[in-house]
Amino acid sequence: MNWLTNFVRPKLRALVSRKEAPDNLWLKCPKCEQMLFTRDWEANQEVCTHCGHHMRQRPMKRLPHLFDEGKYELHPLPRVPADPLKFRDTKRYDARLKEAQGKNEGTGEALVVASGPMGGRISVVAALDFGFMGGSMDTAVGEGLVMAANLAIGRKAPLIVFSASGGARMQEGILSLMQLTRTTIAVRKVKEAGLPYIVVLTDPTTGGVSASFAMLGDVHIAEPDAIIGFAGPRVIQDTIRQELPEGFQRSEYLLEHGMVDAVVHRHKLRETLIRLVSLMMDPVTAEGRSLAVAVR
Repeated sequence: MNWLTNFVRPKLRALVSRKEAPDNLWLKCPKCEQMLFTRDWEANQEVCTHCGHHMRQRPMKRLPHLFDEGKYELHPLPRVPADPLKFRDTKRYDARLKEAQGKNEGTGEALVVASGPMGGRISVVAALDFGFMGGSMDTAVGEGLVMAANLAIGRKAPLIVFSASGGARMQEGILSLMQLTRTTIAVRKVKEAGLPYIVVLTDPTTGGVSASFAMLGDVHIAEPDAIIGFAGPRVIQDTIRQELPEGFQRSEYLLEHGMVDAVVHRHKLRETLIRLVSLMMDPVTAEGRSLAVAVR
């Protein structure tokens, strides 16, 4: 009896027992509310396979789809003082940073800088990470963008920025706001060197980021249905006490009103960027070719 109880019965239970599914096997699209198989969603570059909704994509998931054969070099951000103002709200700022860095898969900040071949041409990409403290711009992000600009100039490469931010990081106060000027100067140097500066506006691009380098591109591309503006629509509506137009501050609305140059599906971004860079850096060989991009 002991043999049956202690050996045979557990073996039978293990064979017939139902295994629990992993917690991350499925996710729900926030727009159409359809359930998505996570593996299919990731293979589709985090775009809903039912309605085409573009969910927020972190830089380390985005970069392999941009560079030739998914190969690129990551560039560590310059070291800056952590918590220079010794800021504290309900939690110390340095504790918030450590918590965000523990969950982060990039460089430990809200910006990732990478370089590599795109269409056979070396390009520099700087991508903000909304998953790291809302992509907020602090001293480290400012230093990183300045570094990316200098890297592009040194390599005579285009600078491509992916914006995704709630604005300046309040825990660094005036030091954060100073980065608006510093990044604007860095962008100007890229342009003075005769190099393309292209901005891809993703959801959301707001606050100080939209008031500085994100709106200074030679060309502005937006992902579909992204929120782009300074203050959010709810803040504006509560301030002016008026109903806002349908789709206000969304990519398609801004395209219709001339604020962005194209709205491009995530699957078409790489080929669009390669075509734009070729047209901007090789005007003679590109002469006669259409500037048309894949607008949604």
